[in-house]
Amino acid sequence: MPAPSLDAGALPDAHPASLWRRLPASWQPYVQLARLDRPAGWQLLLAPCLSSTCLATIYRLQAPNYLLLLLFFIGAVAMRGAGSTFNDLIDREIDARVERTRGRPLPSGRVSPRAAAIFMLTQALVGLLVLLSFNSFAILLGLCSLIPVAIYPFLKRFTSWPQAALGLAFSWGALMGWAAQTGGLSAPAIWLYLSGVAWTIGYDTIYAIQDRKDDVSAGVKSTALLFGDHLSLAVALFYLAAVLCAEIALISVGAGLVAHLGLLAFAGHLVWQIRRLDNADEALALKLFRSNGPAGFLLFTGLFGENLLFYLVR
Repeated sequence: MPAPSLDAGALPDAHPASLWRRLPASWQPYVQLARLDRPAGWQLLLAPCLSSTCLATIYRLQAPNYLLLLLFFIGAVAMRGAGSTFNDLIDREIDARVERTRGRPLPSGRVSPRAAAIFMLTQALVGLLVLLSFNSFAILLGLCSLIPVAIYPFLKRFTSWPQAALGLAFSWGALMGWAAQTGGLSAPAIWLYLSGVAWTIGYDTIYAIQDRKDDVSAGVKSTALLFGDHLSLAVALFYLAAVLCAEIALISVGAGLVAHLGLLAFAGHLVWQIRRLDNADEALALKLFRSNGPAGFLLFTGLFGENLLFYLVR
C-alpha cells in the first residue's frame, strides 16, 4: 500500500480548509497526531471548561475570570493532542485495518512509535504546567481525569459503549472549571458534567457511523453498531438528556434569560442535527459531528453573556 500524501488534507476526516497544511511537510504528521487539523476535538474538550467556569462565576456573583478561560484554552489544545497521540499509539494496529484511519502517521509509518511517545509527553507537559497553576483541589481532580483517558482506547475491544468512556473524559472540564474557580465541587457542576457526558455519547455515536463496516471486520465495537436502525432515536434521547441536565445546572445557580438563550440556541442546534441525520450517510455524519465543535460554545456564550451583564450592571 503506497504511503499517503504528507498534505494534511490526505486524512479523510481532516478539515478541508485547515491552515495547518501550510506548515512544512515534515511537521504534518505531528499536526495530524495532535489533531490540530481537526479542531472540533479541542473545541469539544474546551467548551465544558469554559461553560463550567462561567457557571461558577454566576453562582458566586463574580466577574468573568479571563485568565482562567485562557488557561483552559491552552490546556484543552495540549491535552487533546496528548490524548489523541496516546490513542493512536494504542490503536495503531487497528487503525491500519480501517480505511478512514490507515493513513494516520503511525499506521502509515510516517512517525515511529518512539517519536510519537516523545511528542505525547511534550504535549502532556504543557497540560501539566497549566494544571499546576490551579488550586490544589483542581490539580487533584485534573489528575483523576487521566483514568477515563487511559481506559478509553481499550474499551472498544470489550464493550459497545466506548462512547460513554469518551464522555467521561471529554466532559471532565465541566468539573474542572467549577473546581478551578471555587476550590471544590457542587451540584451544578455535576449536572453540567452529566449533560456533557450525554452530549458526547450522542455526537460520538454520529461520528462512529463512518466506521461501522470496518469496525465489524476489525472486531471492535461502538454505540453506532449497538443502536443499529434505532441510532437516530438513541442520539435524540441522549441529546434530550444533555439539554435537560444543562437546564437543571442553570436553574441551580439562578441563571437568567441570557444564559437560557444560550442553552436554547444549543438545544436548537441539536434538534437540527437530529432532523438531518441519515444513518447511511457517512459524509453527512462527519459534517454533523464537526458542527458540534462550535455548537458547544453556544451555551458558553450565553453563560458568559449572563456573567458579564450581571457584573457590569450590578
